[in-house]
Amino acid sequence: MPIDNSIKSVLIIGSGPIIIGQACEFDYSGSQAARSLREEGIKVILINSNPATIMTDPMMADKVYLLPLNVESIEQILEENQIDAVLPTMGGQTALNLCKEAEELGVWVKYNVKLIGVDVAAIDTAEDREKFRQLMFKIGVKVAPSHVANSFLEGKEFAQEIGFPLVIRPSFTLGGTGGSFVHNKEELDSALERGLKASPIHEVLVEKAVLGWKEYELELLRDKNDNVVIICTVENLDPMGIHTGDSITVAPAMTLSDTSFQDMRNQAILMMRSLGNFAGGCNVQFAQNPETEELIAVEINPRVSRSSALASKATGYPIAKIAAKLAIGYSLDELKNQITKTTSAYFEPALDYVIVKMPRWNFDKFKGANDTLGLQMKSVGEVMSIGRSFTEAIQKACQSLENDAVGLGYYGKNLMKSEEIVEYIKIPKWDRIFRIKDALMQGVTVKTISQVTGIDKWFVHQIQIICNIEKEIAKHSIDTLPTELLKEAKKNGFSDDQIAKIVHGDCSDEQVYEKRKALGITRVYKMVDTCSAEFEAKTPYFYSSFEN
Repeated sequence: MPIDNSIKSVLIIGSGPIIIGQACEFDYSGSQAARSLREEGIKVILINSNPATIMTDPMMADKVYLLPLNVESIEQILEENQIDAVLPTMGGQTALNLCKEAEELGVWVKYNVKLIGVDVAAIDTAEDREKFRQLMFKIGVKVAPSHVANSFLEGKEFAQEIGFPLVIRPSFTLGGTGGSFVHNKEELDSALERGLKASPIHEVLVEKAVLGWKEYELELLRDKNDNVVIICTVENLDPMGIHTGDSITVAPAMTLSDTSFQDMRNQAILMMRSLGNFAGGCNVQFAQNPETEELIAVEINPRVSRSSALASKATGYPIAKIAAKLAIGYSLDELKNQITKTTSAYFEPALDYVIVKMPRWNFDKFKGANDTLGLQMKSVGEVMSIGRSFTEAIQKACQSLENDAVGLGYYGKNLMKSEEIVEYIKIPKWDRIFRIKDALMQGVTVKTISQVTGIDKWFVHQIQIICNIEKEIAKHSIDTLPTELLKEAKKNGFSDDQIAKIVHGDCSDEQVYEKRKALGITRVYKMVDTCSAEFEAKTPYFYSSFEN
């Protein structure tokens, strides 16, 4: 039984309709939480306005309400059911905002319902930009110079004081809604008006922009005893300036020095512990100066996030499931047989593979839409790939985008001259990673690409490896293609179709497949066991690779 035996029934608040900026990642989290609580004999009541989700399947909860996500619906549910606790951390920003609104109207007190997984003070501190800034000063964590404004004139005055470039961040919004960069005074007025309008409390943070800095995210879990584990550290391939939901992300972090990594860990744990007295999941974002390694905190989300769903699949550690059990009173060391079937949940996953998350866009369905990426999330989904190396993982991700990509490259379509490409990749667009590869193929240097994009040289060097292999393949026909070169190509994520397009002369993917099969170059399956084979795990899943 749960440690808190007073909790017999829990209300889970869903995230509502699947929209750009808040997609089915939260459906995954809500479903996991419902199953996790029902395992403990707890009655689960669930509210979500969207019927097209897994979490609203009658099998997921004891009772499902397909109602608008508002306080009136919450009151109806509380009147019809005896509910002991509410779990709002599985429904994204929508659920947190609704939970806070219900708290302010006295709904939870009226029906004697306790809040689990987070507390209202933590929601306030994380989402109210001024409270967050003050907390960071108090605990000694650096943030960018900023000022909270509740009026147009107040925002304009501070903007002129600290100078450009600036970023306008509305309070209590999701997916960067209403946020924008301001590079000069001509852009300021409209940006402030848009941000104030987007914020439900008519508040924006006017902040010095750290464009070009590197961006990292950490996923944390904390229990009632204040034990904290860091489940995953994710690095954004794209620098600050692009919403993390629109950025290609990589796990584990690839370009962090050990000292920076330890500093980031310590600060993230300090931030979570100082946020409030609650047990559950948390997401922390940092920016790092690529020249000096100076760290600043960007934000903290006291909930299961979009990145949590990615981190769960990337590590094999079920964050939402464990977070739900922590919320009802378990401590991490008490949760046995949940993950590896060998250890408790009180450990940090180790990865012996590389994860790449690549966003998916449908700009072709939104005629006239601006395809330049920025603070406001525009992707409609994402793919995740697993490989033994970054090169393998990035190519597998490209092949999964459902846009006819057979790997990282355009292969004859819409090719630009090198001067045009360098200008093109200065502006972040959905296809920049493909254009970077084209630029390298045409001889543009790694240093130049890194300078104009802000992408770390390590990532550009990895794409250069793909280019070098491709240039070697192009020297051969399928008949003369050396065995070792074919092995190298497959290890680095080249698909059969991709190789067929590169080799000299006519060739089909079936011919490539038959050749490598005859040479014994076949897939092997590696295990995602959450602990890098440190001990035998009983709940693994697998990914394919061509590494022996």
